[in-house]
Amino acid sequence: MRVDLVTDVTVWSRGAWLPGQDVRIADGRVVSVEPAGSLPVPGEARALDGSGGHLIPGLVNTHTHLHQARMRGIGEGRPLLDWLHLVGEETVALTPEQAYTAAAAAALEALRSGTTTLVEHMWPHPSTEVHDAVLAALDDSGIRAVLCRGVCDRPDPSRRWGMDPRLMQPLDEVFAHTEALSRAARGSRVGVGLAVPNPRTLTPEGMRAVRAFAEERSMPVSIHLLETPTDENMCREHTGLGAVEYLAEAGFLWDRLLAVHCVELDAAGQRTLAAHGVAVSYNPLSNMRLGSGVAPVPDFLAAGLRVGIGVDGAASNDTQDVMEALRIGSYLQRASRRQADLLGFEEMIAIGTDGANAALGLESGALGVVPGARADLVLHHFARDYAVLPVRDPGATLLTCAGGRTVAAVMVDGEAVVVDGHSTRISEEDLVRRLLRNSPDRVGAPGQH
Repeated sequence: MRVDLVTDVTVWSRGAWLPGQDVRIADGRVVSVEPAGSLPVPGEARALDGSGGHLIPGLVNTHTHLHQARMRGIGEGRPLLDWLHLVGEETVALTPEQAYTAAAAAALEALRSGTTTLVEHMWPHPSTEVHDAVLAALDDSGIRAVLCRGVCDRPDPSRRWGMDPRLMQPLDEVFAHTEALSRAARGSRVGVGLAVPNPRTLTPEGMRAVRAFAEERSMPVSIHLLETPTDENMCREHTGLGAVEYLAEAGFLWDRLLAVHCVELDAAGQRTLAAHGVAVSYNPLSNMRLGSGVAPVPDFLAAGLRVGIGVDGAASNDTQDVMEALRIGSYLQRASRRQADLLGFEEMIAIGTDGANAALGLESGALGVVPGARADLVLHHFARDYAVLPVRDPGATLLTCAGGRTVAAVMVDGEAVVVDGHSTRISEEDLVRRLLRNSPDRVGAPGQH
């Protein structure tokens, strides 16, 4: 459903709320933001009624694992490495049909909460069909995405100093299929990059090969880094270097690298990442659920690091709700520092729309709804949910209590891909049937914990 005009809406633009605006859209971009009724409306224009609504730029989820949408609640209460083994067993057994339905469900859930772009950090997997299925699901959903294909070259069944060998492929095969994915995605809203499980899964030679491949193609690379002390301890045990030092010595720090989590990133590491232009993905809910800790985001920002918000996979967050991640991401910093005036709406909307975009090759959303910006937009109608009323300050409402219930429409490239909480592209009834058909037969079945 193409949208040419959003009428009589309050817009977030250049750090302020502008009431009573008409937003014109053409060729996937905002053409103008004008006082309502000031310009004639072409008779054939497809208009979306924005009266009483608030229009904001779409949010960017900088980290998720879409296939984990079929693993909600797995390993609840287990330590991280135990949890990883359970998720690994599920991932080994993943079929293309399961990958498609999980990715489609997660993408629609993300859209429904106001995410217009997500970064999929795929686990390494030897099945090209699994990766192809995820790409197809993303394309079908209409979301903008960066599909980062898993890569590693150090095997270790324990996952302490390497990756599960059952999920590995030679680097040349991974690179060849990444090229094929990139060709298949051409002309769609999906870009392609690479995903490294963590510093322990790539040898120095592998790091150099991955960076060279990515740089030649202007691809981003996502890597889990210092989610817990394990990265630091294992790198020191095997190389005599800390995790950041290990990456730096191998030349694996540059401005298209996205470091995910960074809970244990100290001041020296922050300075090193900032000096190389590395961006960080902050995943507060996942870090809470797995007991990993609190990433020191105010310190990151003070050090000059670019910080985006991440939801993480449903196996460690259980939802794909980016509004919830922004809210808890703010509250967690306030609680840990005993400071109520940290990370308010303006800071969090900047993190949510532009924090890590440059590293990912995405356009900036920092100015909000302005002429020339991509028409990746979210329309909130607060009156859809009495639990957020009355509205004293729209920004405060969005940060503290709004969410998927208040989302009336989500547009990507000016196409309304979600209206009234439902996809305009994918049959949700059919998706539910397929998800149920591919669910575990019983609690406690092999590989289902």
